This record gives sequence, C-alpha cells and structure tokens, in this order.
Amino acid sequence: MKVLIVSDSHGLTKDLIELKKKYRTEVETMIHCGDSELDAHSEAMSSYIAVRGNCDFDSNYANEQLVSIKSNGLAFYVTHGHLYNVKMSLMNLRYRAEEVGANVVCFGHSHIAGAELIDNMLFINPGSIILPRLRKEKTYAILEVDEAKNCVVRFFSIDGKEIPQLMVECKIG
Repeated sequence: MKVLIVSDSHGLTKDLIELKKKYRTEVETMIHCGDSELDAHSEAMSSYIAVRGNCDFDSNYANEQLVSIKSNGLAFYVTHGHLYNVKMSLMNLRYRAEEVGANVVCFGHSHIAGAELIDNMLFINPGSIILPRLRKEKTYAILEVDEAKNCVVRFFSIDGKEIPQLMVECKIG
C-alpha cells in the first residue's frame, strides 16, 4: 500500500494536479496536511483527504481527520499541526494521536520534511512543495506499508527526484 502526502502548497494548483495525475494509479490514498489556500471543492484538491491549516479560510476543511486505510488496517491521523505547536515540539501532537488511536500521524505547518517513529507511531511531515525550510528542495512524501506493517517513507523533490538522505524505514506494531 502506498500513500501520497503533501502539505503547505500555499495556493499552488498546477503541482497538486500534476502529483495527482502522476500517482493516481500508484497510491491508494492522497493526503494534504493543510495550508493549500484553495477551495475545498477545487479541482486541485479533489481526491485529497485534506485538513485546514492556519492559512486556509474555507470552513469545509476539518481541523483534523482520522482515516482508516482498509488495506492495512492502519489509522492515519491528519492535521496541519499549528493547533499542536509542532514548531516547538511533537509532544502535544503525540498525545492527540494517542487519544484517537493513530498509527500514522501526517502533519505540516513547519515546512520541514522528515519522518520518525515515536512510541510506535510514525510521524510524517512532507515539507512544502512551494516554501521549504532547512533545505532547498520543495518536497512531498510517499509512504509504503507492507502486510507486516513494515514502513518506508521516501521524500521527493517536486520534480520527482528522490532525496535518499531523508528516507526512513521502520515497523509499526
């Protein structure tokens, strides 16, 4: 099973549409972690499970979503991160993820790409496809999970080139 994860696109439409076209037959789910700054019903946001970021003003976005992906039984908690102060610490986000029973936590806000396993929960920030921080590449992530819940998170620049030094491998459960 594969999941495409993007965040902090801040008004981009062309790149979101291109990512959907590129991965529509490769991934089971597409997630946008907020700050799209687009209408929830726009063409660019269709097909994405999306949440509201601090720069989103469409009230059709929820602040958080808990999504169960049936092919592997994992619970994905999706939020932007600003309500949990993720620029300072992941502790508040970890507590919320534990409350809702999440296995995978997808968030954005900091524009810093990375993934890590904390207390048997996989945290993924795909970075930003327009305004990256701490690196020059504009990034998104692809999570691959097998039946045994072995996970590989790969990060790509917006032009589709993998960034190997960001890759994270782990097992959930």
